Amino acid sequence: MTNTKTNTDLGQRIEDMVREHVAASRKAAQDAVERAFASAAAAPTRAARRRTPSQGQKRRASADLVALGDRFYEAVCAKPGETMTVLAANVGASARELHRSVTLLRRAGRVRSVGNRSLTRYFPMAKGAAASA
Repeated sequence: MTNTKTNTDLGQRIEDMVREHVAASRKAAQDAVERAFASAAAAPTRAARRRTPSQGQKRRASADLVALGDRFYEAVCAKPGETMTVLAANVGASARELHRSVTLLRRAGRVRSVGNRSLTRYFPMAKGAAASA
């Protein structure tokens, strides 16, 4: 008879421990969720911020970009199929300075590029092709 009572007591103790463990786990989970929502509510949202030039850098006027693009286009017409490095030297600007102007020329359909990265070659587009594109 002693064995039955001990087994019953042992079973009851195990069930009590499991209940305590489940209750403690629930409490810990609720606290974690509350902390997460509290920190999300307190954290300010990042607004889309406008990029501004770093100190020492100035934005170029659109007229300067157009002029630089025209000089690049003339260099491409003079030497079709050349790389940016060669064309930039002919224009008198760095490849980095030409990036925006060349992008505008490509979008306008005046210049076509073939290749990737440093192997990119630039070609002038025919006047009729630019109008139809």
